[in-house]
Amino acid sequence: MGRHKVNSATPLLDRVKTPADLRRLSRDELPQLAEELRAETIGAVSVTGGHLGAGLGVVELTVALHYVFDTPRDRLIWDVGHQAYPHKILTGRRDRIRTLRQGGGLSGFTRRAESEYDPFGAAHSSTSISAALGMAVGRDLSAGDNQVIAVIGDGAMSAGMAYEAMNNAGARKSRLLVVLNDNEMSIAPPVGALSNYLARLVSSKAYHDVRQFTRDHLPRPLREAAGRAEAFARGMLAGGTMFEELGFLYIGPLDGHDIEHLVPVLENIRDDASDRPILLHVRTEKGRGYHPAASSSDKGHAVAKFDVATGAQSKSQPKAPAYTRVFAEALIQEAEHDPKIVAITAAMPSGTGLDLFVKHFPDRMFDVGIAEQHAVTFAAGLATEGYKPFCAIYSTFLQRAYDQVVHDVAIQNLPVRFALDRAGLVGADGATHAGSFDLAYLCCLPNFVVMAPADEAELVHMTATAAAHESGPIAFRYPRGEGTGVAMPERGQVLPIGKGRIIREGKDVAILSLGARLQTALAAADHLASRGVSCTVADARFAKPFDEDLVRRLARNHRMLITIEEGSIGGFGSHILDFLVNNDLLRVGLTVRTLKLPDEFLDHDDPFKQYDRAGLNAGDIVRVIETHLAETA
Repeated sequence: MGRHKVNSATPLLDRVKTPADLRRLSRDELPQLAEELRAETIGAVSVTGGHLGAGLGVVELTVALHYVFDTPRDRLIWDVGHQAYPHKILTGRRDRIRTLRQGGGLSGFTRRAESEYDPFGAAHSSTSISAALGMAVGRDLSAGDNQVIAVIGDGAMSAGMAYEAMNNAGARKSRLLVVLNDNEMSIAPPVGALSNYLARLVSSKAYHDVRQFTRDHLPRPLREAAGRAEAFARGMLAGGTMFEELGFLYIGPLDGHDIEHLVPVLENIRDDASDRPILLHVRTEKGRGYHPAASSSDKGHAVAKFDVATGAQSKSQPKAPAYTRVFAEALIQEAEHDPKIVAITAAMPSGTGLDLFVKHFPDRMFDVGIAEQHAVTFAAGLATEGYKPFCAIYSTFLQRAYDQVVHDVAIQNLPVRFALDRAGLVGADGATHAGSFDLAYLCCLPNFVVMAPADEAELVHMTATAAAHESGPIAFRYPRGEGTGVAMPERGQVLPIGKGRIIREGKDVAILSLGARLQTALAAADHLASRGVSCTVADARFAKPFDEDLVRRLARNHRMLITIEEGSIGGFGSHILDFLVNNDLLRVGLTVRTLKLPDEFLDHDDPFKQYDRAGLNAGDIVRVIETHLAETA
């Protein structure tokens, strides 16, 4: 491919609209391009907020990969995707990069519908190697010759799925490159000149020719001895013995910010004619090149809009405590009174509030890594020994451990407590992180108790209720963001299982709310009252078992019953309808409507706009009620 030097006075990034333009640059120009790309990434995220540190750490790697490989013909898969902002800038999306995570704008993750350079959508961790292997096998079945590259972080390598995929890939011997981006775990010795040299040596054609000659011409005993010696030597020097045992050729560790060494190693790998899968281990620094990110405790993982010069984030002053913090403080309070309470998180201590818990009880909090399946069964094991495990996991991430929830917890009726953060819609993170399905997938399970607080005070009570519940599994779901500003109790009270509460009495319409839509329901009732419609508003508190006496009362004493929840079909409203039908409560003159999330994946946007599109805001409740009343007048 012909290459030419670009006028150094002209920003190189302005010349790079696609990776094809990048591949026309000389190798000497790549460090300058990387610096410009880093500055552009910082500038974009300062405007939109989002994931910053991970992207800054892979700038040079991103440039090198697109420079060496023929994307999009060669498939490049980014695990999780929160490090893919530089990738988006280089792949024709620079003009939209300041729409990241905004309504109608670019996704904060890779997305197939967004670009041909995103061959696989991602936002949950540890899927890249499995997807890449599927693409590689598909290529082989079609007699193709393109490359497939998966980039996975060391944190994502804590998930069993990554090793399942590597085991399968090693056994199949499909041609595949896995780039292990090691930025935190220090799973290998520090990178230096020797390791850079070894990486180039091990990836070179001459090295592979010697290996092949050894296999073809040495007697079997000598061949096996030479192979063991080689693997041992490279394992001792580079730390890759485990990957070799899985069937991969291990290369590295390599300085992930040194383009001069990255490019020739990647070229060697690209030109390798063997079918053996390869793992390239690169060491990078999260937050690289931007001091406010690099010096922060989380390396600038997720940030709000910020001032580029100072790094100061423009976070609004909260009007009420965040649900996550309320849960953490309530759990700390319960744990102070009960030494059997322990907490478990799957690589999300700050996201779930357990970073606060661990400060008080360092021996009673367990971060198991990105391993939700293990987290649930680990909690089940603790429960068998008389402990009270609180498994704090985002609603969307618990989906990854559903078999364990069913088989290891529910069937055995073990008292594992599930604290499900980010229930409902989550704004800028979009469909991949929305807690849309937990009511449907938990309420169908025998032995489960499922709760949803209407406000932060109720969350305190439900944390206490979960701590006291010993007769089986119990879950409580709560939203992202701030509470409603209600008065907080000194300590949580244990709620009677399966009992709701009447918030406001009326005679025409009953609104039965589950979870954080209660304030919305009250606002709708206020509006309807001004138009002469009297509403009862009830807080269900429990999705399972729900308050049957309360539902009977609402059905018998009102012309219309509406349920409202921040969940998909198959959840709370579906269970209420089933109860009404099977108990002959759907009498003539009673209209029932279930308000829930629509049967679609809602894109990232402002949360209010998301709920508006979902039809779950106060105006939507009013319209449903007034439409029915007009039709039956």
